[in-house]
Amino acid sequence: MPAQTPDTAATTTAATTTAATTATGTTTAPATTATGTTTATGTAAATPDDGTSPVPARRPSLVKGLMQRGPWWQPTIVLGLVIGAWYLAALYYDRVQELSWVVPYPHQVAHEMVANPLFREPLLDDLLQTAIVTATGLGIAVAVGVVWAVLMSQARWVEQSLYPYAVILQTVPILAIVPLIGSIFGYEFTSRVIVTVLIALFPLVSNTLFGLQSVDRAQRELFRLQGAGRWTTLTKLQFPAALPAMFVGLRTAAGLAVIGAIVGDQFFQRGTPGLGVLIQVSNSRLNGPGTYAAILTASLLGVGVFLLFGLLGRLVIGRWFDFR
Repeated sequence: MPAQTPDTAATTTAATTTAATTATGTTTAPATTATGTTTATGTAAATPDDGTSPVPARRPSLVKGLMQRGPWWQPTIVLGLVIGAWYLAALYYDRVQELSWVVPYPHQVAHEMVANPLFREPLLDDLLQTAIVTATGLGIAVAVGVVWAVLMSQARWVEQSLYPYAVILQTVPILAIVPLIGSIFGYEFTSRVIVTVLIALFPLVSNTLFGLQSVDRAQRELFRLQGAGRWTTLTKLQFPAALPAMFVGLRTAAGLAVIGAIVGDQFFQRGTPGLGVLIQVSNSRLNGPGTYAAILTASLLGVGVFLLFGLLGRLVIGRWFDFR
């Protein structure tokens, strides 16, 4: 039998493989031997089940499904627990102490807020007046606080000269100086705004100053090497870096401004009343649902202002900073 050349052997092997494929109707897969050569087999090798095959995904449990949908369900559960505890306390004061006006039932408070026109109309009017005082005081506090912080950020000796007075404004009890404010500025709108400014000012000063001073030293040196002046450094470098801290202070000050407006209403009762006056009047008349309705409305105003500035912060700096 004549010897086959390598080319003839390869041609013969290919022809045999093609014929086998045609006869059986199956495609043969090349198998690599231990020596690194590839051989052809007539049938596909079965893959042994070594326990590594994919397992069908299990459906998440109800708790995991709620956790994956967002953080809304945790406050909802807490709210339900609070309302349940409120009902128990109201039941105790109603049946045991016979002082139902001290802790009214939640549904009575909701009826007073929504379905009682004799109380709902003055509630809305007082809410509007409190919102005006809050917005005015917060606007003045923002302007004064930012300017104060900018001045302190420009020189160390300015910070050492002015920052102690910001701390004093924060530590002095507002209720102690309220009579003095009334004697100087009267007992109407102006005094309420001043109290609001005093309460909301410190978070703006401290957070803005922190943000302005948190700029990286290398970036400061780069601006200095490029010959940038104070104004350019402030507007192009320090203010953008300080925006996250400024919005944190603004959101905190917004909630404090509502408290300042309520405190001002309760002490300066001349002029157009606000929610603070309504709380005192309802309490003096032993109108428990009305008192709680006014307090709850003031709380909702504070929450709304807090969420508003949180949304504003996400719109302004949310593209490059995780503001929550």
